[in-house]
Amino acid sequence: MEATKLNKIMKSVEDALAAVTFAEEGEAATARSIMKDGRRVLLALKEGRIDVRTLRYALNTSKRIGADLDILYVTSPGSDARTINPLLSNYVSELEGENIGYRMIPRTGCLKQQIIDYTNSEKEILFAVIESPKSLDEDCNKRDKTLSELWQQLKCPLVVVMDEARA
Repeated sequence: MEATKLNKIMKSVEDALAAVTFAEEGEAATARSIMKDGRRVLLALKEGRIDVRTLRYALNTSKRIGADLDILYVTSPGSDARTINPLLSNYVSELEGENIGYRMIPRTGCLKQQIIDYTNSEKEILFAVIESPKSLDEDCNKRDKTLSELWQQLKCPLVVVMDEARA
């Protein structure tokens, strides 16, 4: 067995034992936070296309499975990725109120390419949540086979939250 795999297993065992100790002492919240370390859900959003149902799905799922949330907020080239939509600001406040850990990841460019790049670099992502598959292609200059091949190599499942009226 490789040393890195062994180290990972040993860390998991240590974390589990630490969580048990905190749980026995009545510190359930601390025990849960130790055990969810490394479990993340990616919420991928495109500027101007933020849907409340998608936000709600990501929040409820993160809460249910005990995972933190990475919010990939992609703006068009030339836009300021640091300027956050008011709906998203309210959402962040709601995450804080629900004690869901989150990271805001501002990016510019093609949403599809940013999802692929991010999930390839972050191994803790359990799955990615997006609003609609149509939004993934609208802003990409690379509509060729190269981007499609990359999409097939996505390292995690993709959950699409769609409005039934648009389906």
